[in-house]
Amino acid sequence: MAFNYAAAYQNNKVQTASKGELTLMLYDAGIKFVNKAIISIEKNDIQGANANIIKAEDVIVEFRSTLDHKYPVAKDFDVVYDFMYRRLIEANIKKDKEILEAVLVDFKEMREIWMQVMKQGRQQAK
Repeated sequence: MAFNYAAAYQNNKVQTASKGELTLMLYDAGIKFVNKAIISIEKNDIQGANANIIKAEDVIVEFRSTLDHKYPVAKDFDVVYDFMYRRLIEANIKKDKEILEAVLVDFKEMREIWMQVMKQGRQQAK
């Protein structure tokens, strides 16, 4: 049986990542799944679009389940995640590429915000 080095590397990367890095990986996964769903719709691959939209929805579910509501900003994030989740459902029902492109922008903006938060955290730690 061949050893899958890529899977072992990915597993190690996740196991050793900080919470901030894990969040960044989730944003990257959301972006990847929405991109794959868009490509699937362009190819008229309905099953592929459905599978990738559901994976993007799962990313949002994970984000929402890990929000720490003792911080006021968590409510703001939850509102955004709820909106994105609802848009993904709508995109999946309609197989609508334009809705997915809008959600992709949201994922990228949220990722950029998170990158800034991580950067500020590192600067404050110095």
